[in-house]
Amino acid sequence: MTVTVLDDGTVAAKVLDAFSDEEYVLHRTSVACGSFVGMVRAEHERVLLEIAEKCFDPDVFKSDYARMVVQYIRGTYGDELEFLWSRFPNNAIFRRKDTGKWYGAMLVLSKRKLAFDSDELVDVLDFRMNTDAVKSVVDGVRYFPGYHMNKKHWVTVCLDGSVPVDEIMNRIAESYKLAAE
Repeated sequence: MTVTVLDDGTVAAKVLDAFSDEEYVLHRTSVACGSFVGMVRAEHERVLLEIAEKCFDPDVFKSDYARMVVQYIRGTYGDELEFLWSRFPNNAIFRRKDTGKWYGAMLVLSKRKLAFDSDELVDVLDFRMNTDAVKSVVDGVRYFPGYHMNKKHWVTVCLDGSVPVDEIMNRIAESYKLAAE
């Protein structure tokens, strides 16, 4: 099997028959059956999935604000999203390299989980804040107690424009500093 990945992310794969040195194509046809074609099909899929997992970032977070957050963190701190839980593929964290502590978590969840009357999915960001600041900003409209985090030290915002991007970047910088301790 030869796999080619182009600069634009396009992936092409060819399976060659070892005896004839010609391209084997039966694994691409759903009507082809049998143990050999099934084995080739399964291995072809396994290899492509392994390449996807190791070479490409999952495109989970769709909002412009989420993409800006990821770019800001990459550019400022050199950190990447870490998808830690196979059971929760829409959850990722940002972690400091020096302390190993998290300073951000990005999730996709239903607005209902934040007490909105909507099942619409939204990208959210959890970040650290000092306890007094948490008490002063949590309002149930723009700032929420940290979703699945310690509510005394973490806050959640929707990445939908309800909180200005500059404000979010400042909060991330603060969270990064708090994770140094």
